[in-house]
Amino acid sequence: MKIKRDSGYSKLRFKILMRTFAMVVLTFLIIFVLYSRFWFGRMGDWIVGFLQDAFHLEYWDAWNIYNYGLRENAYLIIFGAVAVCFLLLFWISLSRFIQYFKEIDRGLDKLIQGYDKEISLSQEMAPMEQRLNVLRQTLEKRDLEAKLAEERKNNLVMYLAHDIRTPLTSVIGYLSLLEEVPDMPAGQRAKYVHITLEKANRLEKLIQEFFEITRYNIQQIRLEKEEVDLYYMLVQMVEEFYPSLTEKGCRAVLHSKENIKVFGDPVKLARVFNNILKNAIAYGYPNSQIDIYAEEEPRGEGGAEGKGEGWTVIRFQNQGKGIPEEKLSAIFDKFYRMDEARNSDTGGAGLGLAIAREIVTLHGGRIFAKNEEGHVVFWVELPRLA
Repeated sequence: MKIKRDSGYSKLRFKILMRTFAMVVLTFLIIFVLYSRFWFGRMGDWIVGFLQDAFHLEYWDAWNIYNYGLRENAYLIIFGAVAVCFLLLFWISLSRFIQYFKEIDRGLDKLIQGYDKEISLSQEMAPMEQRLNVLRQTLEKRDLEAKLAEERKNNLVMYLAHDIRTPLTSVIGYLSLLEEVPDMPAGQRAKYVHITLEKANRLEKLIQEFFEITRYNIQQIRLEKEEVDLYYMLVQMVEEFYPSLTEKGCRAVLHSKENIKVFGDPVKLARVFNNILKNAIAYGYPNSQIDIYAEEEPRGEGGAEGKGEGWTVIRFQNQGKGIPEEKLSAIFDKFYRMDEARNSDTGGAGLGLAIAREIVTLHGGRIFAKNEEGHVVFWVELPRLA
């Protein structure tokens, strides 16, 4: 939510102006009344009488002091009286304005205490009230996201702990069997060794996921930007994934101009594209094709918002089971895994796409997924190289 700062505190400024004007008028009014009614007449007689009684003076001596000492310096005395009166009224008015700060303090205390209702302030403090409520909503959203992430992490740790137990039990069982039967036929022994190795590899993968969770909690992503040859990066990535693609009978086809470039962190961007392609392979149909598109689009056509002359759009399109619409945005949350991932070897720690989103966001772009006519398409939009 955007807040218009120009509309600001017009009511508060008007109130301050009116109170200041009222203080000035009231000050001069008080001095005028005192001067006109008491300075000449009763006030003068009272001063002369006071001097006679206090200092035992004759009438004419007291009158001379009053006439030459006070009346001839009347303007100085009036000026001092005006200043004293104004400061007194200003002090009284200032104590009222302090109430606004006390209101803000109370609002901040409510935020600290986790107050879950609308914060209400005086009408003059409407902009501050709006900011406090926006901050309250932001804190509530972050708190909810943190709780959901913690819940997902705890569930994931529980699933991983359960998953670790299964291959570990198999490894121990097959190794025990090989130890107990030393004269086992060579063919059967080779079969058991192969199964044990597969289970050990699965166990290693699960342990790596535990480390990935720990690293995510302590890492702070920092970018080291430079000019990146995007075409070469994608070509190299496809070659690196050739064994994984071949194993599933798939192939990846790159559709891009050779001179396409971006300005970013090559290591971090490579991690983004690797995570997306890994998911495309894991959740795509066997013996299918994965299409990778890299295009430069004019400003506004890519769908992102921001500064720059245009956008570089990278799309990964595989043939696979569509993602339910309600899960399209959730797949980028940390520690989130599709339900079916829990029962298969394709499910990771649920961090790959979450980290990818953070990296793309730090580059000033965005990442999202769509279902398009039997295809699942991942979009990455990055500001074009200036």
